[in-house]
Amino acid sequence: MSKSKRLMELMMAVNRKRKFTVKELAGEFGVSPRTILRDLQELSELGVPLYSEVGPHGGYQVLKQRILPPIAFSEDEAVAVFFAVHALRHYASLPFETESSSALNKFYYYMPQDTRDRIDQMKQRVDFVTPARQASSPYLSLLLEAAIRQQVLLVDYESRGQRSRRELQPVGIYTRDGLWYCPAYCFRSGELRVFRCDRMHAVEPSDTEPVELRHVHLENRLHEQRAPVEQEAVTILAELTPAGVQACEAAPWPDPRLHLREDGSGWLEGEIAKRDLPYFAQFFIGLGLDITVKQPPELLEAIRTKLAELTAKYKPCK
Repeated sequence: MSKSKRLMELMMAVNRKRKFTVKELAGEFGVSPRTILRDLQELSELGVPLYSEVGPHGGYQVLKQRILPPIAFSEDEAVAVFFAVHALRHYASLPFETESSSALNKFYYYMPQDTRDRIDQMKQRVDFVTPARQASSPYLSLLLEAAIRQQVLLVDYESRGQRSRRELQPVGIYTRDGLWYCPAYCFRSGELRVFRCDRMHAVEPSDTEPVELRHVHLENRLHEQRAPVEQEAVTILAELTPAGVQACEAAPWPDPRLHLREDGSGWLEGEIAKRDLPYFAQFFIGLGLDITVKQPPELLEAIRTKLAELTAKYKPCK
């Protein structure tokens, strides 16, 4: 085996093992311990973070901040990865903001000049537009780590002008229209709910025992997130034009459900908690003539109330 190939395989081996001895690696690669020691020294000079321990139980250990082995990208693959990271620049907050910037700079710096010229041209021809938001979400990394580790967090949260301290167990984080959201189990309400990350003023670990949520993730959380049986709920029924259907297709709520017809029109039907009536009233008003709400009476009254407030606000001066 050539030295360059051995170094490449050795880099992958130490990243996989995390902890090892020189004798183990020498036996695995069929070379002398002295050769392995020289190879490990070269890997360390290349940036692989190795730590050695002496004594009967000593050996080598790869530090937490590992370096991945080199990956061979085609030019188009490298450009695709570059623009995947480049597209995130519109967000005021990211879970890995520093790392994303570092990865982007590395990609660009080590590309051939002609590839960099191509990227510079493409940057002026393609973009992934995201609404610019002033709101900051500084706890994204903490929320994501808690979702992975199934941890409970104590959150200082603001909603409708009121602040409260809640214990939340995050399921994950996602972004929509430039804002970050965190579906989480709320211990106060005893249900899965969605929280705006920019409304979190402080986040810290909690000693509360987590509930079993390992089976819940972003792809199936809508099936788990339902209006709670113990809370008062109402049934929504509304007709939609094709334009109304398009407006509701990206809606973040699991209920009411969207049903489609062959002509592109559709209808909404399902149960929601009464506390969410103001939100749906405002959302449906935004759809204008593309929605016709049939029921419940409480929602119709909430819509009329909001429309009356709007009419009064924009009433012509005498």
